[in-house]
Amino acid sequence: MRVHTGEKPFECTFCVKQFAHHSNLVVHSRIHSGEKQYKCHVCDKAFSQSTHLNTHMRVHTGEKPYKCSVCNKAFSHSTSLQQHKRYVHSNIRPYHCPYCGVLFVRKQDLKVHLPVHTNSKLYSCKHCGSRFKTRFQLKRHVLQSHNEGTWFTCHVCEKKFVVKRQLKEHLLRHEEMKSYVCAECPKHFYTAAHLKQHQSVHSNFKPFICGLCNRLFKSKLGVKLHFNRCYTLLGFN
Repeated sequence: MRVHTGEKPFECTFCVKQFAHHSNLVVHSRIHSGEKQYKCHVCDKAFSQSTHLNTHMRVHTGEKPYKCSVCNKAFSHSTSLQQHKRYVHSNIRPYHCPYCGVLFVRKQDLKVHLPVHTNSKLYSCKHCGSRFKTRFQLKRHVLQSHNEGTWFTCHVCEKKFVVKRQLKEHLLRHEEMKSYVCAECPKHFYTAAHLKQHQSVHSNFKPFICGLCNRLFKSKLGVKLHFNRCYTLLGFN
């Protein structure tokens, strides 16, 4: 009945957070006490809840029980599957650039994009003071110029990459693994992102909008090229 009444009679003495069930309060109180009674027998990591330990064990077992219904990619966590569906297969892009109108799935992606227009360089090198627009550019600089950090190196051709994701995509090309198939035509692709980009060919959906004239485009490149022309034609420079 507390679900309907909203009653939460069990209150935490540390942060005054309230709970409907005493067992939830007990679990919550471990955040303040630091108690972690559930220990992993493989790597000795400890957790405050048994469910967290069970989820952690998939790191060692390799179990990935959550599969994407669109591309069949498997994940060890339900939250990872939800994020994958939202970022890769969903057309919902709630964040838009106020300068060029390009739409983004994540707020972080918009934040990374904005310096392209503002010319602000928020990331500085602690070694030489050089400044960069993105964290990725800074990481590459630190690796190349100051030899700090770790390159991700291809074991086949020894090509180096800044982030692990780039190496994974590169290795697929060596293995000729095009696991993502377009349902509209027989084309195959290395990554889900490449497949999604291709699928716009078969659809009239235009998720990118020019922030100056509101014209819609299928691709990010299309709206970028248009925006530069539109910016000049409307007399902004």
